[in-house]
Amino acid sequence: MDDDADQQHSTGAGVSVPYPQHQLARALLTALTHSDGETRRRAAARADRWRAVLAGTAAGRPAVGSRTPLPGLPAWVTPEVVRGGFATSAASAEGPLQPYEREAAALAGVPADRRALFAHCLTEPGLARLYELLDSGRYEVAVPEEAALLTVAWLVRAGDAAAALDLVDTLEPFASRLRFAPRPSALPAPDPEAVHRHTLGDAVDSLVGRRPNAAVEAQREALAVWQPFGDRLLAHWLEAVDPKTTGVEAVDPEAVDPEAVDPKTTDPRTTGDTGRIPAGVPDGLWRERGALLLRQYGELAAAHTRCTKHRDPKENLGILRGALEEAVAGRPLDARRLGLLRHAVDSMVRRRGRPGSAAHTELRARQAVQAARPSYHDLAQLVLRRLAVQPQETGAAEVGPLVADVTAAEAAETGLPAGTPVPAPVRHLVEATLSAPIGTLVERGVVPSAEVLAELVPQLVAATGVEACPDAALRTLAAANYRAFRNRRSLLLLNLAAQVRVEELPWVRAVAAHRSDEDGRGPALTALRRLGELAVQAFPGTLLPNALVRELAVLARQSGLDAPLVEELAADIFVGRFTPKFLAAAGVAAELLGGTLYERYYGIDYAALRGLATADAGTDAGTARFAELCTGRAGPGPARSVAANGKVVEQAQILTTHNLAVLVARVGIRPSPGWDDLARRAFTTVCRRTARVHGNPRPLAAIKDAAYAWRQMVFHLSLCAPEERARTIAGLDAEAARHPAHVAARLAPALTGLRQAAAGGSADEGAGRVLLGWTTGPHWLRADPRLPVGHLPPAVAVLP
Repeated sequence: MDDDADQQHSTGAGVSVPYPQHQLARALLTALTHSDGETRRRAAARADRWRAVLAGTAAGRPAVGSRTPLPGLPAWVTPEVVRGGFATSAASAEGPLQPYEREAAALAGVPADRRALFAHCLTEPGLARLYELLDSGRYEVAVPEEAALLTVAWLVRAGDAAAALDLVDTLEPFASRLRFAPRPSALPAPDPEAVHRHTLGDAVDSLVGRRPNAAVEAQREALAVWQPFGDRLLAHWLEAVDPKTTGVEAVDPEAVDPEAVDPKTTDPRTTGDTGRIPAGVPDGLWRERGALLLRQYGELAAAHTRCTKHRDPKENLGILRGALEEAVAGRPLDARRLGLLRHAVDSMVRRRGRPGSAAHTELRARQAVQAARPSYHDLAQLVLRRLAVQPQETGAAEVGPLVADVTAAEAAETGLPAGTPVPAPVRHLVEATLSAPIGTLVERGVVPSAEVLAELVPQLVAATGVEACPDAALRTLAAANYRAFRNRRSLLLLNLAAQVRVEELPWVRAVAAHRSDEDGRGPALTALRRLGELAVQAFPGTLLPNALVRELAVLARQSGLDAPLVEELAADIFVGRFTPKFLAAAGVAAELLGGTLYERYYGIDYAALRGLATADAGTDAGTARFAELCTGRAGPGPARSVAANGKVVEQAQILTTHNLAVLVARVGIRPSPGWDDLARRAFTTVCRRTARVHGNPRPLAAIKDAAYAWRQMVFHLSLCAPEERARTIAGLDAEAARHPAHVAARLAPALTGLRQAAAGGSADEGAGRVLLGWTTGPHWLRADPRLPVGHLPPAVAVLP
C-alpha cells in the first residue's frame, strides 16, 4: 500500500466504543432472527469477532489505532480485522490446526502441532515436499503467512542459505502460533490474464440457496388449481339458481364493475325466496355432484397449500363452497348466506362471463398457458445441473452453453418445454463466472462498476509485479502471496500512520535481492497505463475507488514512475491534515490545467498552486499551507462537523482532480473514445444521480455523487479541443431532457455556470452556480425549482 494508503482509516481522536457495540447488537439480532440458517451462522461468527474486539478494548488489547494491534506480534502479522478497521485479539493465521495441517503432520509422522510441522518443513524430506509444491504451483496461499516456508525452500534451492536462515530466525518465535506452511491444491496457479468475479462454485452455492418465490408460486397455483375449481363450483350453482331471480344477464364482463353489485338487491326478503334449492333441478343428483365437488375440494386443499384465498369465507370461492356445504347437508340457506351467494354468483359472471362462454374460455386458456410456463426456480435447477459437472474452483471460459435454452434432451429428462430461455436473473448470475481478460469483462457488462473492477485488479497487478523475479517458481509464489496480501483488511490507525506494505513482509524482503527491478518496470508501466485507461474509459463519471488507487500506486512504484496518486478521505474521521503527495498531485494538476475550463469553473489559481507545489514540495510547511488553502476555499462551517470536514476534503479533490490529472500527465492515459465521449457519459451519470434526489428523504449521498460526476465531466471537457467542447456543452440540455423533468430544472444553475466559465467568465455569477457535493446548510440542488417556495422539503442533516 502507499505510504499513507487508507488515510480514511486514520484519525487523531480517540476511538468510541459504541460503534463496536452497535455492530455486535446487529450481528446478534441477525443470528437470532434471520430465516436462513447459513446467514444465522455467519452472523454468529461476526458476533464472536465483535465480542473479541470489545473484550480486547476493555483489557487494553488490541491497541486500537496502532500498526501493531496484537500484543507480542509484529506489524507484518496479518490481524483479524472487522468492519470499521477494528482488530480482534487474534491473528488471521492462528487458531486451531487446519485440516491440511493435520494431514501434513500425519504424512510426515510428526505430532499434530504447528511447531513440529514447522521443524519438519526444514528437514530434507520437508524441503523436498516444498520443492514439489513450488514446481507444480498446486498450492494456495489464503493468508500471506502461508507463503513463508515456501520462500525458505526457494532460497535454499537458490543457494542463498544466509537469507533462508535469517528468515527462519524471524519466523521461529511464532512457529507454534501461526501457520507458515502452504495448503496443497488440486489446481495449478490461475492464468493471470483471465480473471473472474465469481467461481462456478459460487454460482452453485447461490442457486442452491435460492428458494421458489412464494408469491409467484401461489399465483401459479391459483391459476392452475383454484380458478378451474372455482369455475366448476360456479357452474354447479348456476344449474341451481334461477337466472330470472338472480338477475344474471348476458352482460359484457369488461363493462361492469362487480363492486357495484349490492347484495341487498338479492336479499330473499325482497324477492320472496324461501332459501331452498329452486325447483327444476334433480335435487338428489345435484346434491350428489355437490358432495363430489366438496370431496375434490378437500383433496385439493390438502395437496395445494400455497394459495390460501380460497379458505377465506368472505371471498367468492369461500361463499360458494360454504353455501354448498349447507345445501348438501340438507340445511336451508338463511337470508344472509343466500344474499351473499347471489352476490358472489352475480359478480363472478359479470367479471369473467359464464363458464363455457367464449370470453371465459379464452381467458382461462391464456391463464392456463401462463400457469404452465416453467418457473424461474425450475429453470434455475436445470442450470444447477449443468454447473454441477464443471470444475467448481474456477470461472467459466465460456458461459454460453451454461445458460442456453432448454435442449430437447433436457426437455425429455425434466419435462421443461424445449426452447425455454433461461431467465435473466439466473443468466446474469452465471455470466458473472466468465473467466476472461478484464477488458472483455468490462465490455460484456460483467464488471458493472469501478468498485467491482478494483476487486479484480489485484490478480493482474500480482502477475505484473512478479516479472522482476528470476524464475517461474518464484513468480508464481510472489503472485500468490500478493493476492493473499490484498485480502488483508485495513486497520483503523491514528495520526496518519501508514498501513503495512507488502514489502514489509519478511519473506518478501528475503527475496528482494533476487529481483531485477529493471526487468519489471516496463511491464508495470504498461499495466498501469492500461488499467488507468480502462477505469476512466469504462466509468468516466465515477471516482477511482481507494482499492483501485492502491493497486495503481503499486504499479507506479514498480515502474519507477513519480505518480502521486491519492485516496478518497473519509470526512467523519478527517483530522484537517494531508500528506505531502496531495500537494504533489495538485502541482501536477496545475501543470496540466492552468488556463483551462476546469480552472475557471472552480475558481482556482493554478499558477499560485504550482508555485507552492514547487517551492514547498514534501515539506511540513507545504502540506500545512495546502490544508489551509483547502480550508479557506471550503468557507466557514461548524467546527469539527462531518459536513465541514467533507467540504475541506472535497476542495482537495477539486485541486488534485482526484488522480485524473496524474493519470493523464504522468501515466499518459489516452482513452480511445475521446474526451468528448467521456464528458457526455459523465453527464449522463450526473443526471442519473440527480434523478435520485427527487422524493428522497436522505438525498445528500445522491447529491454528493452527482457533484463528483460533474467534476469528472468538467475535467474531461477541459481536455477537449475547443470545437468538440462547444458541441458537447451544447448537447447537454438534450441529454438532461431524456431524464425526468425535475433533473433539467435542478441542474439548470450548474449548466449556466458551466457555459459562463466556458465563455471565459465566472461560473458563480448571476444565475450560475458551482455544483459541489458537501454543504453545511440546505443544498440548492435538493429543492425542486418547479415548485413554489412553500413546497420546499424541510432541511435535514447534511451528513449523507
